[in-house]
Amino acid sequence: MGYVAPHYCGLICYMSNLNKPTSAPAVEMTIFTRTFDFVSWLMPLSLKFPRSHRFVVTKRLQDATLNFQEYLIEANGQRGAIRQENLRCADIELTKIRLYLRLCQRWQWLNSGQYLHASQMVAELGRLLGGWLRA
Repeated sequence: MGYVAPHYCGLICYMSNLNKPTSAPAVEMTIFTRTFDFVSWLMPLSLKFPRSHRFVVTKRLQDATLNFQEYLIEANGQRGAIRQENLRCADIELTKIRLYLRLCQRWQWLNSGQYLHASQMVAELGRLLGGWLRA
């Protein structure tokens, strides 16, 4: 089954054994590809944010982004209620990402083009996550 990982979102999320051998390679879901693209784009960009805020807002944005990706990975290895809990935790992290991106845009750490790109990517991730939650 895996081990229980309590998270600060208030839900108990379950981590699966991600190193299980599989008989056939799995087809990667679109949400994993889009999340990887978002993380790959955001992390280097966030390193350019003001040094004075790097260990507060920047770190929280980075943590929320990586937590979102991890919850998706955990959910993919589970079924039923455990999967739903991990997906709800991912949704909470996505809400945090939206907040931190709005703050970054307000403080002009992101220009309008970067903010537009980020918000489009996050909106797509939200649609994909919502579809998975309803499935």
